[in-house]
Amino acid sequence: MHIPARPRQDPILTRGNAGAALEARLWERLAPDRWPLSPSDLPPGTALVGGAVRDALLGRLAAQPDLDLVVPGEAIALARRLARQRGGSCVVLDPERDMARLVLQGWTVDLARREGSDLASDLWRRDYSANAIALPLAPGASLLDPTGGLEALERRQLVAVCESNLLDDPLRLLRGIRLAAELELTLEATSLGWIGRHAARLGTVAGERVLSELERLAAAPDGQQGLEQALALTLLQAWGADPQAGATLACLTPGAAAERDLSPAETAWALPLARLARLLPPAAVEHLRGSRRLQQRCGGLRRWWERLAAGGSGGLETLAEEPRLQLHRDLEADLPALLLGLPRAGAQGALRRWRDQEDPLFHPRAPLNGHVLSQALGLAAGPELGALLQHLTRERAFGRIAAEGPAQRDEALQAARQWLSCRRG
Repeated sequence: MHIPARPRQDPILTRGNAGAALEARLWERLAPDRWPLSPSDLPPGTALVGGAVRDALLGRLAAQPDLDLVVPGEAIALARRLARQRGGSCVVLDPERDMARLVLQGWTVDLARREGSDLASDLWRRDYSANAIALPLAPGASLLDPTGGLEALERRQLVAVCESNLLDDPLRLLRGIRLAAELELTLEATSLGWIGRHAARLGTVAGERVLSELERLAAAPDGQQGLEQALALTLLQAWGADPQAGATLACLTPGAAAERDLSPAETAWALPLARLARLLPPAAVEHLRGSRRLQQRCGGLRRWWERLAAGGSGGLETLAEEPRLQLHRDLEADLPALLLGLPRAGAQGALRRWRDQEDPLFHPRAPLNGHVLSQALGLAAGPELGALLQHLTRERAFGRIAAEGPAQRDEALQAARQWLSCRRG
C-alpha cells in the first residue's frame, strides 16, 4: 500500500495522432521488444486490452506494465504451455471464464478467453470505456474502440460502458471511483448516478476484493477525494466505514505531508495508511478480511488520534510520561502516519526524532536485557522482571538513565536496585 510514482509523458490521444500514427506511437511506448514473450508467440487474433493500452494513451505507462491479453482460444491451456516453455509460473484466476496469470521474468501477463463472437463483443462487456480499447497484436492492425473510450479520455472523463455491466460485478462500482482518482479523470454524470443508485450492491462482494480496491484508492496521490466520494455515495456503508471520516480525510493530502516534512518515501506509505485508518475502524478492517496487522495499525492510529484530540491541543506534548511512552511503543513504526492527523506545529521536530533510531523515547527499549538483569540481580523470569524492564525503559526514555555509552550499565543497575528496594519495602 504505497503511493506509486506517476510516470509522465504527453498523452497520445486522437488529436494529431489519427489512424496509423496513433498505433505507431502506441507501439513505440509499449515497446514489445522488452516484453517477456514476443507477440509472435501468441495465437492469431490476440489483442492487448485494458490498463496498458489506456496508460500508454494517457502518458502514464509504467516501465514494466501489467499486460492484459484477450485470446480467441483456451487461455489457461495457453498460459500453462507458455509457463513450461519459458520457465515461468501459471496461476489460474477464473476457471469458469478461462482466465490465467502468467508470471515470467518479473512481468505479469494476464490471459483471458475472448467473450462473444468477436473482439468488439468482448469489449462491450467491460466496465469502463477507458478499459474497453484494444490493440490487436497482428502487424498493421488498427486500434479497436467500439465504446468511445478515446473520446472520453480526451474529455478527461471516465464513462461506464453500460449500467448492466457494472452490476455484473458490483466491485466495478468502487473501481470506477478508484480509476477516476488514479487517472485524474472525472466520472461522467450518468455513470456516477449508476454508482450511487446501486451502492448497496457493493456489500455483496467478497471483503478481500473490496479492501484491495480501497487500498489502491487510498494510495492514489489524491485518493482522499475518492474516499470522500465513496462515503458520500454510501458505497461503504455495508462494510462499516466511519460515516464521519470525510472531514478528516480532506486534510490527508500530499501537501499536508510536505508541510510536516515527510520525505517522498515516507509519504508513499504513511499517507495511504493514515487515510485507511481514518476511514476504517478496526471492526471494518476485520469485516473486510484485512490482516491482523492492518487491524492493529488502523486501530492504534485511531485510538491515539482520539486521545490526543481529547487532550486539547492534539500535540504529543500534552501527554504525561506513561501514556507518551505507550504511544511510542504502540506506534513506533507508524509515527509519520500519526503526525498526518495532528496539528502541524511540533510535527517536524517529532519526525526528526523518530528518524533517529537511537532516540530513547521514539524507539523505546530497556538499557539492559532481561538476561543481564537476572544475572546481576538474581532475578527469576516473571512478572517482577517484566515490570523492572518497563521501569528502566521509561527511565531511559526520559533521560534519567544514559541512553548509551559506558555509564549506561552502571546507571541502569543502580536504578534497578533502587526500584527493587522500593517495591519490596
